Amino acid sequence: MTQHTVKAYGDELNHLTAEVARMGGLAEAQVVDSIVCITRRDVNLAQNIIAHDDKLDQMQIDIERKAIKLIALRQPVAQDLRRTVAAMKISSNLERCGDLAKNIAKRALVVSEAEPMTPLTRSIERMGHLVTGRLKDVLDAYTSSNVNRAVGVWWRDEEVDEHYNSLFRELLTYMMADPRTITSCAHLLFVAKNLERIGDHATNIAEIIHFELTGEDMITHRPKHSDIES
Repeated sequence: MTQHTVKAYGDELNHLTAEVARMGGLAEAQVVDSIVCITRRDVNLAQNIIAHDDKLDQMQIDIERKAIKLIALRQPVAQDLRRTVAAMKISSNLERCGDLAKNIAKRALVVSEAEPMTPLTRSIERMGHLVTGRLKDVLDAYTSSNVNRAVGVWWRDEEVDEHYNSLFRELLTYMMADPRTITSCAHLLFVAKNLERIGDHATNIAEIIHFELTGEDMITHRPKHSDIES
């Protein structure tokens, strides 16, 4: 392999990683905006999120095609192969985050027509900040090839689950106390579930980064509070 070929190959890998990072930035922005539109009842922002979802879809397709072409033509091995496959898998998770953000935006359009429920939207906002923080951390771990930061995101997965469970109980309390809130609360419940799933995708990305950088899978069991307390 000539020096020119080696440089071209390296450039292709770097370009692929940069494309994933760019997609990550867009996905993160979509998630952040979806939380803003649900908590601030911003109809225009919600419509903008829905309209721009196709861009993430196309980026995911482009990254997958480039990765497949690189594998076919360059036949990467070891970490280069893991890096290429990681780009495909991470872009798929980011595309799903975009879909979930779009779904939140659609529900924001419905919720904005009902009476405001400020305590509930504040709870949604708190959970949203936690999820977007984890997404930002895992994307930073990817761009900086920081396996420890990725592992840190993986270990914090339970925090999102706890927020979801707490919000679930809060929403049920509202619905039982006032049946008129059932429709809005049901939409907010789906919003909370979507945020939880975005958190799961952040965890998935952390696992992908770990394998890319170390060649090893994460341990299969993450302790819950019940494990620690017993």
